[in-house]
Amino acid sequence: MLIEYLTFNVKSVIYNTESAYCEALKCVNSSLKRRIKMTGLTTFDINRFTPYAVGFDRVFDQLMNHTHNMTSSTGFPPYNIVKHTDFEFSIEMALAGLTKEDIEVEVSDGTITIKSIWDSKAENAEVLHRGISHKKFTRKFTIADDIEVKGASFENGLLEINLERIVPDHKKPRIIKIK
Repeated sequence: MLIEYLTFNVKSVIYNTESAYCEALKCVNSSLKRRIKMTGLTTFDINRFTPYAVGFDRVFDQLMNHTHNMTSSTGFPPYNIVKHTDFEFSIEMALAGLTKEDIEVEVSDGTITIKSIWDSKAENAEVLHRGISHKKFTRKFTIADDIEVKGASFENGLLEINLERIVPDHKKPRIIKIK
């Protein structure tokens, strides 16, 4: 049951939702607690945890990467994750006061990293109240193996990263001829 639950969450497009993280963690914790009581297991051994599953070690690696991304990210800047179709998604991020030269988007090993790279600019006037945040940031999103980043655009202070789910031919539905 745990493997099915985690597999379902791994197939979701982007893991950067707090509720999915909490639910997966609750499921793993409750299953591990039961296992510790039943078997005396004191360390997390993937081979004992999934004795009848092959290839799920990557699922747990991705879950750990997602956990690290969640703890290293702050609440800034605000963002939306939009599902356009079953195969097309986008991440929208509000970056008021920045230009496309001030930000960098990197895709590496199933993680999209968005960070500010602007230099501190000297202000000519004294700021009496700073309501628009102007601070450096790094935000990371974990994406599934079958998600591909198609491109990014920056317009009117809104960064949009376009994503597409690529379904391999062997996973597409097909008709089998009966002989």
